[in-house]
Amino acid sequence: MAHQPPKDVQEAAQRAVRWIEEGRAGKGFTDVGRHRAHQLADGKDVSDADVKKMQGYFARHTVDKDAEGFTQGGDGFPSPGRVAWDAWGGDPGERWVKGIDVD
Repeated sequence: MAHQPPKDVQEAAQRAVRWIEEGRAGKGFTDVGRHRAHQLADGKDVSDADVKKMQGYFARHTVDKDAEGFTQGGDGFPSPGRVAWDAWGGDPGERWVKGIDVD
């Protein structure tokens, strides 16, 4: 099944694409993250398999929200972790994929 990313998810990914282009993603940023940012920013459909990957990403990386530079206005904003978080749809993306049952 295909899932259309909501507007707020697209906006978070569009922000990440801008940051990536500005060189703020850091050395560890992956091609997968780059692809996901463009996929979501462009509003392209997301497969069940991709939803599963997104759910896994958010489950593993929620701890990144406690790091320096994650929050707007904080030192080092946006941190590479924040760029990656938004590349996967940010907080709206996390909420969106939590509500999708792909099992």
